Parts: sequence; structure tokens; C-alpha cells
Amino acid sequence: MTKKIAFLGMGVMGTPMSLNLMQAGFPVTVWNRSSSSPNLQRIRDSNGTVKDSIAAAVEDADYIFICVSDVPDVKEVLLGIKGAIHCAKPQALIIDFSTIGSPTARDIAEKLKAKHLRFLDAPISGGDIGAENGTLTIMVGGDRQDFEEAMPYFEAMGKNIYYCGETGSGQAVKMCNQVLCAVHMVALCEAIKLAEYQGIDPNLMIEVCQTGAAGSWAIANLGRKITMADFRPGFMIKHILKDLRLVQETLDNFPALPGFELATQQFKNTAQLADALEQGTQAMFRAYY
Repeated sequence: MTKKIAFLGMGVMGTPMSLNLMQAGFPVTVWNRSSSSPNLQRIRDSNGTVKDSIAAAVEDADYIFICVSDVPDVKEVLLGIKGAIHCAKPQALIIDFSTIGSPTARDIAEKLKAKHLRFLDAPISGGDIGAENGTLTIMVGGDRQDFEEAMPYFEAMGKNIYYCGETGSGQAVKMCNQVLCAVHMVALCEAIKLAEYQGIDPNLMIEVCQTGAAGSWAIANLGRKITMADFRPGFMIKHILKDLRLVQETLDNFPALPGFELATQQFKNTAQLADALEQGTQAMFRAYY
């Protein structure tokens, strides 16, 4: 019997992830908070089913996937008055691809468990490029058996899938990932500025440096976007700021992380510029003008 999937949240990430699931042959029903989103037409064009309420989307789903922006959004979609917790069938497996931090993931898991629903926290990395190409990195926390059960679906959306441990462990690894992403962006922006100062074509610097020890996802995927002043979002400034807020909450009494603090300040500086919050993280370069 074919298992049914509901996917909640048709944003920059959720839409291509749903399309990749459909391309792999899985039946997918989607819901999005904004019914006017142009992304919904992409789903319809691929013969996906679009529903106008969470209840209609999840009522007979075996798997419920969610990818939305922030902690309040996840809580509203899963636990709110019209949330999935009230209409999902017992033992459905809910998998959250959002970045919400470990404490929130554990809290949600407990509330869902009380309603006989299973939960995996599965934050993702790879940006819109990884989502479109089905090459995301997926970091999963929760029951190992649930992880193994969900593997065929993860493999339709990602290339690097890791079981990280008990509930919240995926989020814990994602916090480390976001610190790396933030600090890498500082390094990339400063390397481009240094190349310009020395009269070196930044594109040449990018071509050379991405092949050596300084190579990174950021330089390979975002370097040329910066040199072209292409600040269209794959992952928005407002979203990295949210993630860095979660890192800060995670740190609590942990000793200071100077690189993290510098990157956070640079993103905050960028956020003060016109339209920057809706631009991609590579827009940090604007703060170096």
C-alpha cells in the first residue's frame, strides 16, 4: 500500500523538496499559509495536490513534513488551534526540516507523543541550490527506527543524510553548521575585498581558492553571486539572524565564541541596509562597501 505524504510550507526550500519527492514517485499533498504563492502552481504543474487547510492536507497522511521559518511558525503549524496535532492520524511520522533549536524540538516531540504521533527533527543545509538539486544535507534527531523508515524520503531530497542521535540532536548539529556558515561568509566577503584592494580579479581569486585548503560551499556557490552583485535569496538574512539567535540561546553560559559574535554583528549591520533582510546571506558584502 502506497504511503501518503503531506508537506506543509511551500517556501524557497519546501517547494523543490516536495517536487523532488514527487519526481521520485511519492504522492504528495501540500499546504501553504499563503494560498496566493506562485510556488503552488509549480506543485500543480507537477500533478501535486494542493489543499487549503492543514487538516485537509494531513488527515490521511502517513508522513507529515514541515519546512517553515521560525519557532512560532512551527508551533502554530504543528501545535496551534488548527495544527496538525489535532487532525493527524495516530502514529503518523512528523518530520520537521525547519531550524528551531534542540529545546523546542524536544518540547514539540513530547507534545506530539502524548497524542500518539511520532517526530523527527531534521534540519537541512544546502540552500535553495541543494533543495532544487536534491543534494541537501539532512541532520536527523529522534528514534533510530523512525529514521530508518524515513530514509527513502530523505534520499529523494538529500545527498548527505546523517542520524545524529536522540531528539534534538539534529538541531544541535545544525547550530554548529550555522556558526560555520556565518563565519565563512565573513571570510568570503573579506577575501573578495582583499582581492579588489590588491588589484586582483575577485573571480580569479574564487576560482583558485575554491580548489585548495580554503575551499568551501560558500566560496563555490556564493562567491560569484557576490561579484555579480546578485543578492537574490537562497537563504535570507532574516533567517540566518534567526538561526544565530537560536545559537545564542543555546550558548547560555558557554564561553564566548569571538568568530560567531563577529559574524552576528556583521549580519546585524547588513540588516540595517535597505531591503537587506529579504536578500540572501551573500548580501553581507554590502556591509563592506
